[in-house]
Amino acid sequence: MRNFNFIMYLMALSLIFSSSIIYKNNENPIGNNTKNNAFTYGEKLNYKISYGLIEAGHVQLNVKKTSKKFQNRNVYHIIGLGSSSKTFDWFFKIRDRYESYVDYEKLVPLLFIRDVNEGGYVIKQTYEFDHKKRVVNTEKGSFSIKKNIQDMLSCFYFARTLDLNNLKKGDILTFNAFVDEESYPLKVKFLGKEIIKIKSGKFKALKFCPIVQTGRIFKTEESLSVWISDDYNKTPLLVKANILFGALRMEMIKMEGELNPSSVIR
Repeated sequence: MRNFNFIMYLMALSLIFSSSIIYKNNENPIGNNTKNNAFTYGEKLNYKISYGLIEAGHVQLNVKKTSKKFQNRNVYHIIGLGSSSKTFDWFFKIRDRYESYVDYEKLVPLLFIRDVNEGGYVIKQTYEFDHKKRVVNTEKGSFSIKKNIQDMLSCFYFARTLDLNNLKKGDILTFNAFVDEESYPLKVKFLGKEIIKIKSGKFKALKFCPIVQTGRIFKTEESLSVWISDDYNKTPLLVKANILFGALRMEMIKMEGELNPSSVIR
């Protein structure tokens, strides 16, 4: 039961992490001067998770405007919601909520909130980031962090602002995000450009493969594949996972409030 929940969680995270591959050598080379031309207030991304032919759950990502300030900084209020479908609620009910308040100019997280209930297993976390001191304060103590480190929501939005044009097929890149009181590295391989067809249309896309650990869940290191839109939005479109006990799929079903024209092929 926990294995299935882990996969749903991982697929949601891969949606976020897959676009964050521009971190190199565990350090953000761009600095704090990144200009956001990828997303804006009011953007909504909706995804469906399927286990085989069964609809298993949904994920929604929202960018909201807020009057709140943190450390006297204007912020984006980013909300990620994940839930199992009614079909799966009787089997394993999931209700997850993630929030990140991201510096409007520097695109780094200032406050992260996680409130999840997964089959009765409850997690509540609050992270306060101090990037000047390079420390994050949590309920479990204070931890040192690298320059411009991201949380599991902010990394997705920060990465979407960066230029991926110089990537070559076969490139393997790494980045860091602060998750569960630790800095986690993720290796991602760029597999090239493709045209994919999903429920919401046919898109020009960039394909990536997060390198995963084989054994308990995955058959091979490249069992997880992610496609993002080949345009200025860099929107995650599709995630596929081949696992030991089946296949999972997450695809975008609706996009609202996008800042730029999409790579959809009419």
